[in-house]
Amino acid sequence: MNGWTFEGQPTALGGATVTVVEGSSFCVSGRNGDITPGGAQGVYHADTRLLSRWELRVDEAPIEPLQVLPAEPYHSIFMSRARPRPGRAESTLLVFRDRYVGGGLREDIALRNLSDEPAGCVVELHVGSDVADLFEVKTDRIRHVADIDVTANPDGLRIYSVSRARGVSVVSSGVLAVPGLLTYRIVVPARGEWQTTVHVNPVIEGEETLAWFSHLDLAEPAARRADWEQQSPIVVTSDPGLTDALRCSKQDLGSLRLFEADYPDDPPSIAAGAPWFMTLFGRDSLLASWFALTVDRSLALGTLRRLARLQGTRVDPLTEEEPGKILHELRFGVATAASPLGGNAYYGSVDATPLFVMLLGELRRWGLHREAVDELLPPADAALNWIEEYGGPEDLLWYCRKTDQGLIHQGWKDSFDGVNFADGTLARPPIALAEVQGYAYSAYIARGHFAHEAGDRETEKHCAARAARIRKAFNERFWVPEQEYFAIGLDRSGFQIDSVASNIGHCLWTGIVDQDKAEAVVRRLMSETMFSGFGIRTLATDMAAYNPMSYHNGSVWPHDNAIVAGGLMRYGFVAEAQRVITANMDAAKAFGGRLPELFCGFERAEFPVPVPYPTSCSPQAWAAAAPIHMMRTLLRFDPWVPYRKLWIDPVLPEGFGTLSISGLRLAGTRVGIDVKDGETEISGLPDDIEILHRARPPISSMVTDGR
Repeated sequence: MNGWTFEGQPTALGGATVTVVEGSSFCVSGRNGDITPGGAQGVYHADTRLLSRWELRVDEAPIEPLQVLPAEPYHSIFMSRARPRPGRAESTLLVFRDRYVGGGLREDIALRNLSDEPAGCVVELHVGSDVADLFEVKTDRIRHVADIDVTANPDGLRIYSVSRARGVSVVSSGVLAVPGLLTYRIVVPARGEWQTTVHVNPVIEGEETLAWFSHLDLAEPAARRADWEQQSPIVVTSDPGLTDALRCSKQDLGSLRLFEADYPDDPPSIAAGAPWFMTLFGRDSLLASWFALTVDRSLALGTLRRLARLQGTRVDPLTEEEPGKILHELRFGVATAASPLGGNAYYGSVDATPLFVMLLGELRRWGLHREAVDELLPPADAALNWIEEYGGPEDLLWYCRKTDQGLIHQGWKDSFDGVNFADGTLARPPIALAEVQGYAYSAYIARGHFAHEAGDRETEKHCAARAARIRKAFNERFWVPEQEYFAIGLDRSGFQIDSVASNIGHCLWTGIVDQDKAEAVVRRLMSETMFSGFGIRTLATDMAAYNPMSYHNGSVWPHDNAIVAGGLMRYGFVAEAQRVITANMDAAKAFGGRLPELFCGFERAEFPVPVPYPTSCSPQAWAAAAPIHMMRTLLRFDPWVPYRKLWIDPVLPEGFGTLSISGLRLAGTRVGIDVKDGETEISGLPDDIEILHRARPPISSMVTDGR
């Protein structure tokens, strides 16, 4: 999941950083709360680093971190101590930094004196801003901005660049301000406390924006958080590891929600992940909200609506926009060498467009109201028109970037070396990716069901025919008969890109794989070369490009594994799906419950704990949502509300114990599910919905799944 102008890997943040997130704003700091210049730490808003330095000193000395106290995703409390006072062997000054992020930053600084004598001291806050674009920081290509003006005033500092129309205002009371420094000369009473508050407000286009921090209890983020907790289903399981993973998933997804001020009545969409992708993405946001359906359907609806508003309407080679195309990512920064288009949307993704239609179909299966479907069908039809008009020849969906500023590869493995042959040779676009054909196939299946519901026989017939042709072409053109697996793609000459990669598991998930080929695909996915012990690798160990420490060529991605596990379960390979899910839950335990964006693909037999990938995003939306989708996979939970059916046939692995879900939204009501001792009880479901205690058939057809 790269930024669109970025072909390398992001700058590493290091393992001792703390990230605080609210919407598209975030702060990355050290464990004492300091933001140290020279790296990737900072306060970010509107894809701009508002603060690149924020260091607290007591009597000119740094403070020593003690603990980061748990709080909300947008709120962190840093507990530290000052250096020992003169004549004392131990420190007697405790330092608290109570930090809130969201459209800016508020920090409540408190010094607590644990001695019997008053403590006179000087508290300094070193402040700096390089007004850097997010992409400049991410790619370590920060260039000096010559016109940054720093102005001191009686209540703080103002830092602003006219050329970038970005800056920051730092406001406090009782402070002596000089450029780059806020100073407080204080006396902390014996056994008493001193405190102050500092506000950091963004200045965009010369206008200062006040953040939400004035009344914390009534603040919108706090209210949203409370509503999220109240509306989300309650999941109780006897397995502690699964409990922790689901708790982290819910917390992280809540922190990554994006709300649009211009559409206050719309449900939120979801950002891809912190720190580098705190914005709307096509592929990532669609898949993350799909995974999260068991917890919240509103994320899917909000994501679809926002992507529909931003859907392509014209041909623009620079942004790769085309009529009907769904964007890859949305940005808000200024134009720089690292991000030439600044705040424009970029459309260089081949899979977001069919995934848009797929998610709409899945949301309808969960009981999305007819009015919402009717609202989103025109964008869905425009998306399918894009596939047919711009997708390439032979009923397959191809990609090729339109300028040298775009991404070379435009599937989910979008690093420059993410698509390669078995001998390590890099594939050259145009390329037709295996999983993308599955997405397109599934998109036409979904649209065909809409047509069937509406009695639109002409559209239903067209979708059925197109889906059949895609399926036939895929199973003929991508199958490598002598090796019995599917190639990752076809290159510009139509040659099979013959590397063994996790992409083939996505093909199982979409149901495009012919039944007689499924077992061979599963054997390959579960082989020692692909399965690390903590999950399915992105690339097999016997491929020339394999590197367990690479971004896309041997690492393990939880969202990828969630899709593969879903595909295994869809084709009836229960034990294999359980094995993948159990392995990922073991990894989650090792990471404290939170699955990162990716981790290294080393063999578990050699390294008994998963090895972190240094630049992995955390929290990251589709990784956060992966345990939720894995839980649904184990439940074999497949609703089809328009046809008044629900398939459910739980297959919890041995040791997972009991599982209970209350308040799951389905078919206009709240449903309860209890799984215990091999028995399943469902409560609250409307009487006219038939419960089928078996798995849904693996191969989709236009109408037979629902009738």
